[in-house]
Amino acid sequence: VQLQAFGGGLVQAGDSLRLSCAYSLRTFNDYAMGWFRRAPGQGREFVATINDAGTRTYYEDSVKGRFTISRDNAKNTIYLQMNSLKPEDTAVYYCAASFLRSGAATESSYNRWGQGTEVTVSS
Repeated sequence: VQLQAFGGGLVQAGDSLRLSCAYSLRTFNDYAMGWFRRAPGQGREFVATINDAGTRTYYEDSVKGRFTISRDNAKNTIYLQMNSLKPEDTAVYYCAASFLRSGAATESSYNRWGQGTEVTVSS
């Protein structure tokens, strides 16, 4: 069982990026999923989460209105659409699978993590 995140890159402030995370689990749609990030020199922080059915989402305050998390259960994939990117969004972004059906904002609610994909936003 693997999580594979991709889509990071170097962009300018104000640009958009879409991150994707594929999860090779047959029961993908039984679990909430989330995105976290780790900025240089800082700890990993919550970004966004989506419940198993994709009907409820929750965001960290600094990304509300700019980022959108979504999922395609037919493709076992979640997405993070990031608009109006800011230099402070620069981080390594991680996708994670929870053992819960509802979304969760705490790392302890996730038991499977993908490798990160790096996002750099220049000013």
